[in-house]
Amino acid sequence: MNTQTLEKEAVIIKFAGDSGDGMQLTGGLFTDDTAISGSDLATFPDFPAEIRAPAGTLAGVSGFQLHFGSREIFTPGDRFDVLVAMNAAALKVNLSQLRPSAAIIINEDGFDSKNLRLAKYGDGENPLEDGTLKDYEVIKIPVTKMTREALADSPLSTKEKDRCKNMYVLGLLLWRYNRTLDTTQKFLRAKFKKKPDILEANEKVLMAGYHLGDTMQEFTTRYTVHPAKLPKGTYRSIMGNDALVLGLVTAAKKAGLPIFYGSYPITPASSILNGLAKYKNLGVKTFQAEDEIAAVCSAIGASYGGNIGITGTSGPGLALKGEAMGLAVMLELPLVICNVQRGGPSTGLPTKTEQSDLLQALYGRNGECPMPVVSASSPADSFDAAYEAVRIALQHMTPVILLSDGYIANGAEPWKFPKLADIPEIKVEFAKQNPNGEPFMPYARDERRVRQWAIPGTPGLIHRVGGLEKEDVTGNVSYDPANHEHMVKTREAKVEMIANFIPEQTVEAGPDNGDLLILGWGSTFGVCQSVTRGLVEMGYKVGHAHLRYINPFPRNLGELLKRFDKVLIPEINNGQLAKVIRDKYLVPVKQYNKIQGTPITNEELYEAAIGLLV
Repeated sequence: MNTQTLEKEAVIIKFAGDSGDGMQLTGGLFTDDTAISGSDLATFPDFPAEIRAPAGTLAGVSGFQLHFGSREIFTPGDRFDVLVAMNAAALKVNLSQLRPSAAIIINEDGFDSKNLRLAKYGDGENPLEDGTLKDYEVIKIPVTKMTREALADSPLSTKEKDRCKNMYVLGLLLWRYNRTLDTTQKFLRAKFKKKPDILEANEKVLMAGYHLGDTMQEFTTRYTVHPAKLPKGTYRSIMGNDALVLGLVTAAKKAGLPIFYGSYPITPASSILNGLAKYKNLGVKTFQAEDEIAAVCSAIGASYGGNIGITGTSGPGLALKGEAMGLAVMLELPLVICNVQRGGPSTGLPTKTEQSDLLQALYGRNGECPMPVVSASSPADSFDAAYEAVRIALQHMTPVILLSDGYIANGAEPWKFPKLADIPEIKVEFAKQNPNGEPFMPYARDERRVRQWAIPGTPGLIHRVGGLEKEDVTGNVSYDPANHEHMVKTREAKVEMIANFIPEQTVEAGPDNGDLLILGWGSTFGVCQSVTRGLVEMGYKVGHAHLRYINPFPRNLGELLKRFDKVLIPEINNGQLAKVIRDKYLVPVKQYNKIQGTPITNEELYEAAIGLLV
């Protein structure tokens, strides 16, 4: 069969099926191959809230979205060019997000009467037959049946054979986009090297799906997406939590200190614990505590002993850690709290993304309890944000909150390996015994209001620790009213002075003055960048600034805001940064808010911005 090959600048694919259909693995393997091919990319995995939701139901649909291209990619994309639907529920959940004339690759075996009923289709209603899909390129394949046929001679059970059907789809997509099977085969051989029957089955099904493109008459076209023109260097595809782990480990090596990570498993932060546990050879110690409170307290104890104490959680766990975080503020010890945000309140949307905890990070503790807050903007940026959180904690003797979210943590993009020589050192000095025999004063401060880090057992450095208010300089317990006010303002001044040791705020895209500034933080970076560039190309005077430092703000932020007629703050919450900016700078900012467990799309932010410009 003759096929033609067409070039595409960018493609958006959505893999969707039951949580047991292997869509996350399929999307991840296709992403790895895409990264090796040189395309720029962005991904968005979308998990069911339940560990194993009822098969075939709308709530049980698991998805993986990939946007890749030969140009710079900022977001996982809005509407799909290709939808892989493994069952009726997967089609129903994602149909509204398809582009006109998009391709739908359908597993016919997932559209029987049972699956249609579970997907809430009415009696006699079938989207494959009633004209629902008439505007799309529909490719119907009995994936389950053909997988079983390919494995007719395999000793595996029927259930085990059916688990291979995702490889059939992956093989077909690799053929469609003019790829080889090398990367996937390498992965399979490493994963199943001790299970030869499973390895053989997956490879056979992968090959069957790949060769289907050459034999099925519906496939008359293959597509090529050329490598993107990225800055020269060595790249790898990296997920946000993996980049965060590498940032923490790199900071520890640059500081010459060991890491102690105390954590309690919670979605979507759990993989940080798993990732750090792999670096025991680099002096990383990990501890899975019995609860969130024990986790943060163990990290505080480790910091007291001279380690880089780190703990990780999501919003509900941050609430539980609040009292101990106040203790760390009172003790003035370095501590990093990684908060990978999700939808709330309470258990909320445990597998869905939301910028839900900014106000909790800033104010969610009793008393006057200031704490620096640093935010990651993308999966790759998590490396730099984690490094910076450790630097601030160590050099300013303070706990620091590092904000990420589910979109960043589970998403992936190309990451350029930094050169070790380009990463600045983190200078750390411990307190020493006074040579003249004078007693050690644990709360004596330098010009930055920073006290010394005294390691227990060091001769001459006996001092008191605890949560009661400290007397200035001596650290003794004090109930003196004037001293308490003085210490509260001193701790606040220390955090505010960090603004002198962080970069000034820059404009990421567009002019540095004009009609509209899109001010973002966290995972809205990609959509802010994409929309801003599009508006600038249309001739609008629009700039985009993105905040890494949220407490304290960069020292020039107020002046930057005044250079634009209007300020728009998009957030995946109900306007938390907007409240803080209004309070601090008295700027009448406009808001665009989305609280649906999904990222803001280009279309949504574009309409919000245009509404302010015309």
